[in-house]
Amino acid sequence: YQILESQGFVVGKTLGQGSYATVKAAYDINRKHKVAIKIISKKKAPDDYLTKFLPREIEIVRTLQHPSLVSFFQVIETTSRFFLVMECCERGDLLDAIRNMKQIPEDQAGLWFRSLHDGILYMHNRGIVHRDLKCENLLVDNSNKLRVTDFGFARRNLRGKMGEIIYSETYCGSYAYAPPEILKGIPYNPFLAEIWSMGVVLYTMVYGRLPFDDTDHKKLLKQTQSRIIFPAKPEVSEECRILMLKMMIKGQERVPIHNLVYDNWF
Repeated sequence: YQILESQGFVVGKTLGQGSYATVKAAYDINRKHKVAIKIISKKKAPDDYLTKFLPREIEIVRTLQHPSLVSFFQVIETTSRFFLVMECCERGDLLDAIRNMKQIPEDQAGLWFRSLHDGILYMHNRGIVHRDLKCENLLVDNSNKLRVTDFGFARRNLRGKMGEIIYSETYCGSYAYAPPEILKGIPYNPFLAEIWSMGVVLYTMVYGRLPFDDTDHKKLLKQTQSRIIFPAKPEVSEECRILMLKMMIKGQERVPIHNLVYDNWF
């Protein structure tokens, strides 16, 4: 990657690999710190990603600056690739942490959930929805703080002229984190759908597994419309369980992000 070297980056190990993108660790000589560089192949990436999702992601991440969100530094474009330079979180993602620890102790889960809440509150206050919240898109930084990353499906301008919420009809994320209204394929409030995904993340942290079986769409829809089952082990406080129920409840009754901050648990 001569273009990166010419701009002062010493490229290191591969942090992650997808079908059309690779994430590399690098040292930024100019900024004097480590960065992560997402390298996107124009040849392998789908057209709608290059023409719609990637430009949208770049536009949105340039406007975001919050301690709970991975910082974006610059974009470099060549004839064959895009290079997105961002903050490096070397401890891996939340899913790795859950696998290593079997489940996250409740006090640690509370600190990480607070980080997630603050980052999403910041985004929602700016009319931006992430739309792909899942454990793989939450990174642990060197200070053991949780950071939201991967804004490839994020949307803005989700309010009308009178401030009313514009309902979404498309869904981009993982069905395991999707609320029943999305699984039914009906227009949905994107801000409230995100609350459900946060509830799934919290459940996965404290119990060490997803709350719903996403291998069968019919079964998944049925489970999301039934009362959530909490395993007997590990033991989780009643306050935490009540918070999860408030977040994973049918659409209009779901607690909005501004009210979560008043909860007794975190």
